Amino acid sequence: MTLDSFFKIKANGSTVKTEIIAGITTFLTMAYIIFVNPDILHQTGMDKNAVFVATCIAAAFGTAFMGLVANYPMAIAPGMGLNAYFTFSVCLGMNIPWQQALGAVFISGCIFLAVSLFKVRELIVNAIPYSLKLAISAGVGLFLALIALKSAGIVVGHPVTLVTLGNVKTHEALFAMLGFFLILALEYRRIHGSIIISILAITALSILMGYTEFHGIFSIPPVGDMMENTFLKMDIKSALNAGLVGVIFIFFFVDLFDTTGTLIGVAHRANLLDKHGKLTRLKRALLADSVAIVAGAALGTSSCTAYIESSAGTTVGGRTGLTSLVVALLFIAALWLSPLAGIVPAFATAPALCYVAILMSRGLAEINWNDLTESAPAVITAISMPFTYSIADGVAFGFISYTLFKLLSGRLKDLSPTVVIITILWIVKFAYFA
Repeated sequence: MTLDSFFKIKANGSTVKTEIIAGITTFLTMAYIIFVNPDILHQTGMDKNAVFVATCIAAAFGTAFMGLVANYPMAIAPGMGLNAYFTFSVCLGMNIPWQQALGAVFISGCIFLAVSLFKVRELIVNAIPYSLKLAISAGVGLFLALIALKSAGIVVGHPVTLVTLGNVKTHEALFAMLGFFLILALEYRRIHGSIIISILAITALSILMGYTEFHGIFSIPPVGDMMENTFLKMDIKSALNAGLVGVIFIFFFVDLFDTTGTLIGVAHRANLLDKHGKLTRLKRALLADSVAIVAGAALGTSSCTAYIESSAGTTVGGRTGLTSLVVALLFIAALWLSPLAGIVPAFATAPALCYVAILMSRGLAEINWNDLTESAPAVITAISMPFTYSIADGVAFGFISYTLFKLLSGRLKDLSPTVVIITILWIVKFAYFA
């Protein structure tokens, strides 16, 4: 069987060469995750090398599954926002050991796998108000921005005003700002791989100026570190016994909408939707994502999701799963970059978080600002996440405020039973499990 007959390359108006170029393009735009994810999860106490290996393998596995089973040019990797929730809200905020948090991720992946096989996913997705979907994405973006500014020392704590401007003369702050504007300049000029270029450039500059110690670029992949420190270390039993039902729900909920929205958005830009505006192999695509979540938790990383950066590959002509397969192979090749991943400083990855925040915040423009019962809960959702330092609390405040505003406004017909049930569950959580 040839590549063309398996992936139906000609039938989708593409060529093998175009698919390979598209795969390389997509990888370059999202390769930053192999540096950023270990840096974030390392703060929970997880071994950085182990997380690096888990990130590469989970991304390769999920993306290859997407290409071979669903035949779509979309990549999967540990999600930005979900890794922040894992680290700062669950592990550091709730003092939950990372093993239990991985157990929660594993359980959420199993649930996601189950609802992907049935019609439950459509029921949930269709019931959630559009304004809250947009606000959750924007809120996660703002949360990421706050984390980035804090890690670069640009925003610091203050006993009176809670937060204030840090010392912007430090090399951490200056390098972070330089990296951020470098990303913006490259993106404006439509240069693919802007984020990874910025991370590598700032890291190199830090090494040259003596702020970071250089340990090399290539080495044998530290797979042994993963096997010893994170592989199958998820604590499923404790995750169920520790009252982490709300955490499991957030992992499931955020990934559900993130993945669905990304798949539809990328497919729309690539003209892969059918005449009814639907993704014909959506169930297979969701299976790829859910399998990646389960595998990622077993390997030792937070939830995986489809990446909007896949649109970079479709922009240059990627139309089939061969694009995804190329991305998967490049993630495997990246395993030999572990020394480089280990020396990338936090101020080099902070600009990436800030830029992702910009991309995630643009959905606020689509909110119906003329309807206060839609816009007010959306704003409450978005601003609650960074101000409470919790994605979960932001989602909870969004649902509760949406339901209350609709009730008090006499707009009962706007409330679906699913939204009401979710709201009641959040109220019970605050009342009895806060």
